[in-house]
Amino acid sequence: MWRSCSAVARVSLHRYSLQTARGFTGMLGVIAKQLKSHPALIPLFIFIGGGATMSIMYLSRLALRNPDVSWDRKNNPEPWNNMKPDQQYKLFAVNMDYSKLKKEGPDF
Repeated sequence: MWRSCSAVARVSLHRYSLQTARGFTGMLGVIAKQLKSHPALIPLFIFIGGGATMSIMYLSRLALRNPDVSWDRKNNPEPWNNMKPDQQYKLFAVNMDYSKLKKEGPDF
């Protein structure tokens, strides 16, 4: 196999195997080295990391707390029917007082 490859291909294959062997810690080392040489990138990394963290937290909140999502089909196939009228499930409600709401429809 090695005889059919050129010298350049062998060197690049060897570099690739070293990079994958280093894995995640090698990537963090490269990022730390770049941040030390270019300190203007620090705010960029902070804001991108914060945005990614907030989006992951919001998506996990939607998946776990939203009544439109049903994880247990056998025991609770329609979780939106178990909502109380004064229960707030939205993240942010403008000009809405959920404690004063009353049930208007029938029980299912």
